[in-house]
Amino acid sequence: MKVSIIVIGDELLLGQVVDTNSGDIARIISSANWQVSHVVTIGDSENAIRKAVGTALEVSDLVITTGGLGPTKDDITKQVLMEFFGGELYFDNSVLENVIDVCSRRHIEVNELTRMQAMVPSSCEVIQNTVGTAPIMWFEKNGKVLVALPGVPFEMNEMMRKAVFPRLLKRFGNDVNIEHRYLLIFNVIESEIAARLTQFEESLPPYLHLAYLPMQGYVTLRIDGMHADLDHLNHIMDTKQKEIEKEFGSNVIWNENRSLAEILLLLLKRNNFRLSTAESCSGGNIAHALTLIPGSSECYEGGVVAYSNNIKVNILGVKSKSIERYGAVSLPVAEQMVEGVTARVAHTECGIATTGIAGPGGATATKPVGTVCIAVKTPRRILVDSFHFPGSRKRVIERTTNVAIIKLIREIKKLELEKKS
Repeated sequence: MKVSIIVIGDELLLGQVVDTNSGDIARIISSANWQVSHVVTIGDSENAIRKAVGTALEVSDLVITTGGLGPTKDDITKQVLMEFFGGELYFDNSVLENVIDVCSRRHIEVNELTRMQAMVPSSCEVIQNTVGTAPIMWFEKNGKVLVALPGVPFEMNEMMRKAVFPRLLKRFGNDVNIEHRYLLIFNVIESEIAARLTQFEESLPPYLHLAYLPMQGYVTLRIDGMHADLDHLNHIMDTKQKEIEKEFGSNVIWNENRSLAEILLLLLKRNNFRLSTAESCSGGNIAHALTLIPGSSECYEGGVVAYSNNIKVNILGVKSKSIERYGAVSLPVAEQMVEGVTARVAHTECGIATTGIAGPGGATATKPVGTVCIAVKTPRRILVDSFHFPGSRKRVIERTTNVAIIKLIREIKKLELEKKS
């Protein structure tokens, strides 16, 4: 079944807000083996909404919209949808009761604009939004379904998962089987991967597709498959996944759809290791990535943001003479940082340390912006490397974070292989 997603809001086109709704919807419906045929982002314009909805209803069985349902004058989605599905606006007391309940739980007063959320088209069936004031509207005509969801991401996500998707499953069911395989590849650029996989891609059956997802510091390959015979599909996809793993060998970091932080935490837990971090140029971003994962406290002890030399020396025990001789951005300092945080501060088996020049200032003739030194520690050894990461300050921080985590992942995997041999 084909699904169209329409994301509505001027703030999205202006770049004031980043669209996360379409990705969340795609991930939710993928479990039903439904295919997103296209995603379109439009502003709060009658003509734009009218055109987008008309096109979507022509090419898809199901259309999901987000945004444009608020009580303000620029939220005109309801009026446009009535052009397609008929009806007229009426005051729904059940919606008002829900609005009052939501506002009461948030300790917000219900004003006249909020009350107007209860004005809904008579051609729709209302699904109460238990986490927000904008009601969800279900329209159906000529076998086509359009569901209008609120644009606030947490509201959309919550109601899509709990109320809308279960109902859509009953309405449409599953059609063909869709499967995915993932491979995270480090230290090989996208163009080289593509060149090495030219014959591989040419040999793929028509129901398989290889997608390239370049990240900061690595590339994720995703094999997409669609077939009526699930056993056959899984067999051929497993075979193709193994072919890629054989081609890239140790450059394959992982073969599941997980974030780098999730992978590292899984390996730490599997080996009964604990981790601590000492971050200078990455400014705590590694700790942030780790602690976003539920249950990270089982393996992650904590960290030190050693941004100044004073913290490096007095907290982590870095030698002043090393900073004077080599500079704060140097391999010896990175090594002493990881030694300090693991042995002196947190007493952990594993550690990560970063020190570098994220820019735009701070560069020298021998150390340009993007110079980064990373140290990782396992019970076996400390590994220290220097890198040059091009791009903005944000990109340098993101690249440092990812590469540092990848370096430790690879070291722990090497330990596991040694144990097996």
